[in-house]
Amino acid sequence: MQLDYRINERVMLVPAGADHQARLQTTVFRPNGSGPFPLIIINHGKDPGRPSHQARDRFYHMAAAFVKRGYAVMVPMRQGFAASTGSYKDHGCDMRANGYTQADDVRDTLEFARAQPWIDADHIVVAGQSYGGLATMALGTETLAGVRGLINFAGGLRDESNGCDWRGALATAFADYGAHNKIPSLWMYGANDSLFGPALAGRLHAAFESAGGKATLVEFPAFKRDSHGMLASRDGEKVWMADTERFLKQVGMPTTIVYDFAAPPVPPKTDFAVLDDIDAVPFLSESGRKAYREYLTKMSPRAFALSPTGQWCWTEEGEDPDARALATCSSKSEQPCSLYSVDEHVVWRGDRVEPGTMTAALALPATKPAAAGGAVGSTGAN
Repeated sequence: MQLDYRINERVMLVPAGADHQARLQTTVFRPNGSGPFPLIIINHGKDPGRPSHQARDRFYHMAAAFVKRGYAVMVPMRQGFAASTGSYKDHGCDMRANGYTQADDVRDTLEFARAQPWIDADHIVVAGQSYGGLATMALGTETLAGVRGLINFAGGLRDESNGCDWRGALATAFADYGAHNKIPSLWMYGANDSLFGPALAGRLHAAFESAGGKATLVEFPAFKRDSHGMLASRDGEKVWMADTERFLKQVGMPTTIVYDFAAPPVPPKTDFAVLDDIDAVPFLSESGRKAYREYLTKMSPRAFALSPTGQWCWTEEGEDPDARALATCSSKSEQPCSLYSVDEHVVWRGDRVEPGTMTAALALPATKPAAAGGAVGSTGAN
């Protein structure tokens, strides 16, 4: 994944764990200059499958919003996730222990950050999404120098193995965190969250506050197909920023935009064809045309890429769908792929190919398309 020089993105290794022997793959964004900058640490969730196979999380859209407001941003991958060393520790249905174990790595990141000359050690906020939200609230049971607030975006962990009552276990965990809570928090859960819906969010918040915790719960309306992935969407800021700014002001953190940078260039619309003219899309076999029909049902941001040898890929939501579509398509093609459509427009600049015209590659049996969905978007590819 290409680093974004416009907001000084880099990847560093943060020491963590017993005797600080582990190294956390950590994405850092920051404004220009030497600082010191206020800091937000953003903690990731857990994708299905092995943690070591999970991609490096960036929370790019959220990070960019904070960099504009003068913040440095750190996104640590906890032990065993992505390219971080150390081992992922799973306590099964003991959600309380799961949160505390993950919080250990967040605390190590915080201690490392406070020692850096470019960090304002007195102005820090910690946020987390999904499993990262659970870890963030577990962290809030400690008195942490410089940490003024916590933000919990759809925090929790789901475990349906071995008859686990994970909802009840989460309520128990949040009650424990509330009983020992030291730092004020903002909670944000969406109406159509596929993992932690409104009823469960209310139950967790009630357990937390009844035990003595201090938290403001914001329940926002349905966001696209699933509000659980809101932070990964470029459109999510419109939902979460106003309440977040209000909370940041309450805890003495800055909110004024002080730094601006140009948005990534968008391929210009062309007059090649109207968006839903499936027959105009060049090079595709019948399975490719079926894929393009599916692409037309996807939500923006989205992109469709193809190659002269008939390979294709569509992407929906998440970070940089244009680049993801091109990269996945090109990995399966002997010739370079190009973007055909982005969002609601055709951006193809190539020649028209008459329907029925097939390259040699297209005359071969078509491979079965594979599609995969995740917290940061969906992809279909051939």
